[in-house]
Amino acid sequence: MSATPDYPFRSPTALEPPEEWARLREKCPVSPICLASGDEAVLLTRYDDVKDLLSDPRFTRHLDAPDAAKVATTSSGGAFAKRRSGMAASVGEGHQRWRRLVGRAFTVKRMTSVRPRMEKKTRELVGAMTAAGPPADLVSGVGFPLPVWVICELIGVPEKDRYRFPRWADTFMSMTKHTQEEVDSSQEDFTAYLAAHIAVKKAEPGDDLISDLLALSDESEGGDEGGGGLMTEATVLGTCQSLLVAGHETTANMIGKMVAMLLADRRRWERVLADRSLVRSAVEEVLRFDANPGVGMPRYVTEEIEISGTVIKPGTTVMCSTGSANRDGEAFEHADELDVTRSPNAHLAFGVGGYSCVGQALARTELQVVLSVLLDELPSLDLAVPAEKLPRREGLLVGGLQELPVTW
Repeated sequence: MSATPDYPFRSPTALEPPEEWARLREKCPVSPICLASGDEAVLLTRYDDVKDLLSDPRFTRHLDAPDAAKVATTSSGGAFAKRRSGMAASVGEGHQRWRRLVGRAFTVKRMTSVRPRMEKKTRELVGAMTAAGPPADLVSGVGFPLPVWVICELIGVPEKDRYRFPRWADTFMSMTKHTQEEVDSSQEDFTAYLAAHIAVKKAEPGDDLISDLLALSDESEGGDEGGGGLMTEATVLGTCQSLLVAGHETTANMIGKMVAMLLADRRRWERVLADRSLVRSAVEEVLRFDANPGVGMPRYVTEEIEISGTVIKPGTTVMCSTGSANRDGEAFEHADELDVTRSPNAHLAFGVGGYSCVGQALARTELQVVLSVLLDELPSLDLAVPAEKLPRREGLLVGGLQELPVTW
């Protein structure tokens, strides 16, 4: 009997998928795995299986049950093991009400208003990078500064305090990179800072997301349209932490990977450069094609289910590999080809169902803006090193590039 394979799998390079994905999709779509913590879980790799489980309202992404697997090596088990502060009602109808309330703050008007400022900031970052001359690191120059700027703009954080946020986000997403002491210290610092920031916004509301969320917390109880006691100040804090983790760390990493994928075969870049209407579909396709998304999305199974002929028992932690699912040839034609014209593109990069990413519209906007600005300002952009030499970020729940050397 073979040993349970360690997960996440190691890819040949930062832009190539692990060899295990295709093999497991074909022969063992419901596979036992061993997580970084040493705990065992089950991995799903087929599109239909992943989509079905992620859509199932019976199961939660929170791994805080006594028998749930720990994803990280820290004693707390990582980001999935603890509900955000004040987020006790983050399952079932309570969670859906929270999503609807947050959705009211993430209005089309807000997304529309932030885009011009996002474009301006991106041009400033690209301008500073080009002024220093090639080669340059696009990750440190654009990929990481922009998303933290966007999140801090949304929640009204002063410029002088924004330097703290990348460290907090990095620590919260640790799988093997940080110690429990470091995680606890960051959590304490972040909670103290946000609590004070929320108090300021409560006293002097502004045109920002926190002020809008606090206004919802003041609405009368009862009904889906009112706060119903759900959007408390503690919940606002937990919501901000969720936005920091999902809105900064994942988007920051995706910016680097997006540009790297398009430049790895420069015909892709040239195609979008020649037809800017492809920016939107190109962004969707790199989200689908991402070979290094991280550990995937967990579910804690509370009752017996059957998936692809395999019975999964209650108390099992299931990791859904959205990266593998997005490469499933049963769901996508020519799944192993990056096609910037692909449409429709029902990828699972943001999840699906009740736990899909609440900030996905913001993430899409950021990626589209970055790509558009780079095409405008640096049409001759190219990799400064071979794609297979690009260094990976290690030890986090989300995958990315340590740096992206580019020239022009």
